[in-house]
Amino acid sequence: MTAPLTPPPPPHEQSSQNSWQPPAAGHVAPAPHDAVWHGTYGQDGPGMKTEVREAAVVTVVVAVAGALLGVLWWWLAPHVPLVADVVDKRWIVYLSDSEGEQAIGVDGTFTLLAVGFGVVSALAVFLWRRRGGVPLVVALGVGGLLGSLLAWKVGVWLGPTQDVIAHAKAVGKGVVFSAPLKMGAKGALLAWPLAALVVHLGLMALFGPRDPESYPEPGAKDPYGAPLR
Repeated sequence: MTAPLTPPPPPHEQSSQNSWQPPAAGHVAPAPHDAVWHGTYGQDGPGMKTEVREAAVVTVVVAVAGALLGVLWWWLAPHVPLVADVVDKRWIVYLSDSEGEQAIGVDGTFTLLAVGFGVVSALAVFLWRRRGGVPLVVALGVGGLLGSLLAWKVGVWLGPTQDVIAHAKAVGKGVVFSAPLKMGAKGALLAWPLAALVVHLGLMALFGPRDPESYPEPGAKDPYGAPLR
């Protein structure tokens, strides 16, 4: 009498047991899904520390350029004519041309020059660093405001003396002389930073770098062997 033989496993179980084989030498596992994409998502920036250093340089250079704006403002701004008289041994100074618009022209000249400096500074920064970045934008705004303040002080310093009575006494009674360079509309100080920010934003929107589109290379497959579409 013989013992019963163990029946062989079903074909599907046998095939499943023998389906896995250890990887052969030199076999490379399929790349993960993200690695089979051909292309990049754009280049990373230089790092926050580098961007902050560049922004500090931009702030200083733009602010120092305000000295040139001050010189141009002093040179191009119209002169406000004054005249002096003596009444009861007291010197009185008044406008020589009460209907003149020279005072408005002083503010207008500063505003136009500041807008021009804003456009130039924004273009220069964009050409220097086309990738942009928040630190550069902040540097443009802060540098433009500091440059406007410096230009205001330089123009006033180069202009006629602030001591109007002493100037009137020096030129004499009834002689027309120029008033000190004065900014009536302090809002003109914002013309430079606002123009720089608007122009830089427009340049970045029109000509700034774009992230390249990423497409799978022909014939690429995912880790499961299915072709990527």
